[in-house]
Amino acid sequence: MSSTRPTSQAVRIADVARAAGVSVGTVSKALNGTGSLREETRRHVQETARRLGFVADARARGLVSGRTYTVGFVTTDSFGRFLLPILRGAEDALAVGQMAVILADTRDDPAREQHLLRSLRARHVDGLLVTGRSTDPREPLDVDIPVVHAFSPSTDPTGHAVLSDEEEAAALAVRHLLALGRTRILHLTGPAHHRSAQLRARAVEQAAGERLAGPVHYGEWSEEWGRRAIDLALASGTEIDAVCAGSDQIARGAVDRLRELGRHVPGEIAVTGIDDWDVIALAARPQLTTVDLCLGELGRRAGQMLLDLIEGREILEPRVVVTPRLQVRGSTV
Repeated sequence: MSSTRPTSQAVRIADVARAAGVSVGTVSKALNGTGSLREETRRHVQETARRLGFVADARARGLVSGRTYTVGFVTTDSFGRFLLPILRGAEDALAVGQMAVILADTRDDPAREQHLLRSLRARHVDGLLVTGRSTDPREPLDVDIPVVHAFSPSTDPTGHAVLSDEEEAAALAVRHLLALGRTRILHLTGPAHHRSAQLRARAVEQAAGERLAGPVHYGEWSEEWGRRAIDLALASGTEIDAVCAGSDQIARGAVDRLRELGRHVPGEIAVTGIDDWDVIALAARPQLTTVDLCLGELGRRAGQMLLDLIEGREILEPRVVVTPRLQVRGSTV
């Protein structure tokens, strides 16, 4: 029995069946994850298909299953800071189910969002992933297909979501500074009305306790604010030996301003950020100690959750929180 790949035309499902020594129906079940097959049979068929270079016809699969094997990825993050790592992770998970992703950027325009949702539904996508550039909750989508929120939660507490543990991220940074013996920690963060700023500030206050130097300084998610906040804090006479910034951008601005003022980082003042945005954290001098929100893993788990919903598998945890990870670099040690 020959197992070589036909050279004159695309490999057909019948070619896979002949090479594997099974029926066409068994090949279909093995490749689509359906039916009752022994695991060794399923693996044998899948390996044979890979060896022959078989590519499933999505249109044919759709006719059989009633699915399109596509999902919509709805986002407000035009800049891509959070979208790109989440999308990469989600695609890794969805690719296992041979799903393709259609990106829909709403640009924070409600009318555009409704138009994009109508377009996605007209294409009969099997489900939706929803994300954005902030963790402020948004209203759930009024659709009749599976939806998973990634990073940006829904106001529906029962909705399916995979989120970052922002409070733990801030607490990790503070615990690191305390472990280094820092006793006067200044917290600089973003706008007071942003959920992320509120969560991170609350965690810093709880973790630092009496070692928090002065009140929380709310401002913008920018390097410029980090520079200006340092000037404001020092002008008020606040004595500090550490800065726990609510984002890498703020932390980078603080590092730059401290260096300009002749304050050594980290010898005199240690600085931490949150987000582990490499274009900011690695370009800082010294490089930033920061907290990685693990957005790639967040996206992967969101993609897997959506795939499970589409395929009718039970979801034991409809709301998953991904644990962050401290990245220690030169701004603290």
